[in-house]
Amino acid sequence: MSEIRTTHTGSLPRPPELIKLLLDRERGEPTPEIEASIDAAVADIVRRQAAAGIDIVDDGEMGKIGFAMYIKDRLSGFHGTTQWVGRRRPEMEDHPDFAERFAATLNPAVLSLPACDGDIAMKSLDDVRADVARLKAAAETAGVGQDRLFMTAPSPGVISHFFGNVHYKSRRDYLVALGDAMRAEYEVVAEAGITLQVDCPDLAMSRHSVFADLSVEEFRREAALNVEVLNQALTNIPADRLRMHICWGNYEGPHNHDVELKDIIDIVLSAKPAGIALEASNPRHGHEWQVFEDVQLPDGKYLIPGVVDSTNNYVEHPQLVAQRLMNYARVVGTDRVMGGSDCGFGTVATMAMVAPSVVWSKLESLAEGARLASRQLAGV
Repeated sequence: MSEIRTTHTGSLPRPPELIKLLLDRERGEPTPEIEASIDAAVADIVRRQAAAGIDIVDDGEMGKIGFAMYIKDRLSGFHGTTQWVGRRRPEMEDHPDFAERFAATLNPAVLSLPACDGDIAMKSLDDVRADVARLKAAAETAGVGQDRLFMTAPSPGVISHFFGNVHYKSRRDYLVALGDAMRAEYEVVAEAGITLQVDCPDLAMSRHSVFADLSVEEFRREAALNVEVLNQALTNIPADRLRMHICWGNYEGPHNHDVELKDIIDIVLSAKPAGIALEASNPRHGHEWQVFEDVQLPDGKYLIPGVVDSTNNYVEHPQLVAQRLMNYARVVGTDRVMGGSDCGFGTVATMAMVAPSVVWSKLESLAEGARLASRQLAGV
């Protein structure tokens, strides 16, 4: 019987004391105890993932203030200030009462983003090497095989989404510089035998924010450029050691201006990674498994549909998880589906929307649902 394996999108709840240390570090305050605190958090998070029944595990992004925000500390050239004023958000314009509520949830201490105002280069690989060593040590202690590990890193496109550019002459030049710099971090992870997940919300989320004034066809050209640069940065890594995550923004909101998966799927599939993690449970995108009734998944690629939601505190019933997984398995094949979450549970350290105990119940339900789906698909 072919078993559907399980994973998640990357970030998991950080301990409160670690969140405080991450914020202190973000403010430039001394944090001599932070490395030991990250070590302990990673050891615990790996153990808890395994105990919940998750097959492919990571470090929960314990040492990162945010899934993309941390990179400003590893790259040179980021000392300006990104101007968010004036960026259109059509869903916010449609729902000003929601926009007011959403703004109240933002933490200026974390979301004060620099802009690129100089040449970009990787300062040092010490941090990513420390991340790798920490994850591998935690996995060994927890009895998790090295072939069951993944680690996340932001794509050039999503870095450009959050960090404005006042230095490079064109968006292409900026992306290429980012790709050239990030290549080294990507390769350190892959060379350690860990599957690299490249986070690519830029391929969907950017449509209703940074590129809100573009037509779908114009946005497709921007997304294709992001993939072109990403593929170049991944040149030296085999596709089967790569997976990518696309999403429309990890927040509970209207999402009524999201680009549809069918309008970008060919661009997503042109990216090198073999694994494709995508939202599959939230009310705006839960139906899009049907896209794969008309679009053939290329040889060597597999899907990681999010079958538990990362923005609400409902614990999905295992039967619902199984149904969602079976929708995908029946159109692409059981062996080309891995169960996941819509997005991370701690995308930014201070903005977790799901209570930690609920996160673990969701992951346990994910594991049970995958077992149910495997049995039902096998006719057992």
